[in-house]
Amino acid sequence: MTTYANSTRNYFLGLGCERGTDWNEVRALVEQALGEVGIGSEQLLAVVSIDTRMDEPAILEVATHFRLPVRFFKAAALERETPRLKNPSELVFAHVGCHGVAEAAALAAAGPDAELVLPKMKSGSVTVAITRIA
Repeated sequence: MTTYANSTRNYFLGLGCERGTDWNEVRALVEQALGEVGIGSEQLLAVVSIDTRMDEPAILEVATHFRLPVRFFKAAALERETPRLKNPSELVFAHVGCHGVAEAAALAAAGPDAELVLPKMKSGSVTVAITRIA
């Protein structure tokens, strides 16, 4: 696991979307989520998601737009975060093999003591969640 000690960036942006989602829809929800938490994109460490979205243009474009690295997790790693999810979903599990993508990826990236500062927020085809490193 990467250590981020002494970083001025303390947040991870968990992101999920349906295939072929327009990147403007993703960007709009990300900007709304940042506003809800009261942080700027410069406080984010990375965009994180499930590995089945490694080639999803909207996710990659958001990472590029905000000049952030992107990290992907296997479904099994995200499933281990299920006890910490605020919004687990059987439907998501049936589709991708874990009970959540945005929340789980953000929690997995930030570590065992992470705080979920924005539980899953959804719009149309997109979900976002934000965690803060403890």
